[in-house]
Amino acid sequence: MSKLIFSLTILLTLTVTTCCSANQPTRQSRGEPLTPTRTATQIVLATPTPKPAPATPTPKPSFTPLPTSKVESTATSFAIAEDMVLIPAGTFTMGQNGNKPKNTPAHAVDLPIYHIDRFEVTNDEFARFVKSSSYVTYADMNSTTKNNLQNWSEAAKGKGNHPIVYVTWNDAQAYCQWAGKRLPTEAEWEKAARGTDGRIFPWGNKFESGRGNFYESGIRGTTAVGSFHDGASPYGVEDMAGNVREWVADEFLPYPGQSSTADRFFGKPHRVHRGGGWFDGADEDVITTYNRNAGPADTSANDDIGFRCAKDN
Repeated sequence: MSKLIFSLTILLTLTVTTCCSANQPTRQSRGEPLTPTRTATQIVLATPTPKPAPATPTPKPSFTPLPTSKVESTATSFAIAEDMVLIPAGTFTMGQNGNKPKNTPAHAVDLPIYHIDRFEVTNDEFARFVKSSSYVTYADMNSTTKNNLQNWSEAAKGKGNHPIVYVTWNDAQAYCQWAGKRLPTEAEWEKAARGTDGRIFPWGNKFESGRGNFYESGIRGTTAVGSFHDGASPYGVEDMAGNVREWVADEFLPYPGQSSTADRFFGKPHRVHRGGGWFDGADEDVITTYNRNAGPADTSANDDIGFRCAKDN
């Protein structure tokens, strides 16, 4: 009888342990690949460049709540402070001739002059948009522990100058429209990140963990925009590698000369995001200037995906 009780005790212990372990959320449960353990490097952050607050309009205009499906620009009434970088017209090399079909082939692209935000859109900026338009994000409507979605405002507490996260492509598009801007095209984003010399990272061709907020940095979360001045692109655009991945305007489609079946995610409903985030490391190739990743436009919202805006000259 004592042997039977002992056996039942062992079986019950194993069952409880297994159930508890299975309930722990992981990046693998979110459909993301497991990443090998890396050694964190001691990082000293630069003093973040503050983004000026918008001027208070006089008199303060009243706003009619806007539906989430159509958000019209009201940013002019709020005098949104702009810190945008002018990218000159001209040709640059886009893509890379490597072993990932989604990034190939390298090809020349000629772009007209345009502007792109120096920094990623912050929590404070997104909060002004939500307050003025009554916009409701996908995460706000669908956040649960089960699907690992979090209300963006909860994630933003105490992090006003950090990049907004938990936003879908649709959410980012709505903000840009309200601000009188747009999402950058994939080509515009890549040129702003790598310049015209085909560099692998915004600062050059050698990975250096102190140039941005990467997995190797050991920070394990977003940092204030402008914390890594030494990681700026040739044009002075910051955080284009690490911190958060950034939505761009384009559908995830093959480059000219590449087969439409080279990647199973090519086509609708996937939109491209670039640059890698705080969870991405150098050994994954994600934080390079040419790498492409994508997700569904209306449902992909994560703790390391944000965006920045662009506009025509």
